[in-house]
Amino acid sequence: MPSTAIRPSRPFHHPQPGSALSCGKVSLETLARRYGTPLYVYSADQIVARLGLFQHALHGRDHLVCYAVKANSALAILKLLAARGAGFDIVSGGELERVIAAAPEAVGRVVFSGVGKTTAEIDLALEAGILAFNVESEAELALLAARARKLKRKARFALRVNPDVFADTHPYISTGLREHKFGIDIRQAHRIYASAAGNHWIEAHGVSVHIGSQIRSAAPFGAAIERVQKLVAELRRDGIQLQSIDAGGGLGIDYHGGAFDAAAKVAEYTAAIEKALAGFEGRLLLEPGRFLVAQAGALVARVLQVKRNGKKTFVITDAAMNDLIRPALYQAHHEIVPVRRRPGRPRTVDVVGPVCETGDFFARDRKLAPVEPGDLVALLDVGAYGMAQSSNYNTRPRPAEVLVEKNSPRLIRRRETMADLLAPEIP
Repeated sequence: MPSTAIRPSRPFHHPQPGSALSCGKVSLETLARRYGTPLYVYSADQIVARLGLFQHALHGRDHLVCYAVKANSALAILKLLAARGAGFDIVSGGELERVIAAAPEAVGRVVFSGVGKTTAEIDLALEAGILAFNVESEAELALLAARARKLKRKARFALRVNPDVFADTHPYISTGLREHKFGIDIRQAHRIYASAAGNHWIEAHGVSVHIGSQIRSAAPFGAAIERVQKLVAELRRDGIQLQSIDAGGGLGIDYHGGAFDAAAKVAEYTAAIEKALAGFEGRLLLEPGRFLVAQAGALVARVLQVKRNGKKTFVITDAAMNDLIRPALYQAHHEIVPVRRRPGRPRTVDVVGPVCETGDFFARDRKLAPVEPGDLVALLDVGAYGMAQSSNYNTRPRPAEVLVEKNSPRLIRRRETMADLLAPEIP
């Protein structure tokens, strides 16, 4: 196993030679015995620290960090972040309901994004009194105005503009080009803001941009905000004064074993945005998700079998693609490490699950330290888009989740039972 597999940017480490992998001082072996496997384990301390990096970097500017709920919508994590001043970026009525359940006092710090908001979702958000709607089409703005008038609730909005900026990331999570379904062509935005100015029920609060996810360079963010700032200045000259710029999310992490300085990455990112914002004195909104929670999470799985098929060796675990679909969906890389190391040379293996799909894999042709049936392995950097994208495929109950805060673990979601899975069905 490469010596860089566990590094300071992750909260998981071996406290001493020969010990089990731990989250802080809490052994993952102990958690697996107590709660079973597969098991999601998160570090609250790491999540809070990552939020603090953004807040510290922007302490001289009016700002709000709106956590992207879609990354990990666990109520305990939403409550943790809300207590430290975070707002929330939501993309559905269900995510708004989660914020209301976890931290009702934070509803006024919610921005509602998403390309297909329903009438019911808009009404729910208007009644709740969210901060603003990130509007993605003229038709949506017309619907928002109509619902605001119907409910007699004034709606603040920001147009999500599409700046046509290329972001070097996976095509499934790139959103900033004209051919994507997201946003409004930035060349049309001025006209739309002007046409909305006379409507009593909608207020042009800001402008929003989001160019994609898992972007490792700060340059595309700066380029996008430069174009947005130019639009804001043009609107100001015409008497339309926007109060906020929402820079979106998308700042990436390192899923591999290389060195990764999270503080330096945040400093580079915020510096690029600050430079592009020169002359703008309103509020800056950010929507980080993955960067806050991904490296705070591990999926603990038990090895069921080590199987040889021809020239291939398969490590079969009790976790599967229904528990973590990112490798099958995006060909995403996750470091995989034994919870307790065995002596011996690493072997080239495929790490797979028991689901009846060839696509049910976590790694292919990966060097892995020796493991045997009954051993535990940890899949790292799964705090974002892990449990959030899980399913019950093959009628498999979803895992339990544990949050470790100041070396004290607590169950934040119990493992599903067959009764849970069958409850909505009518034979």
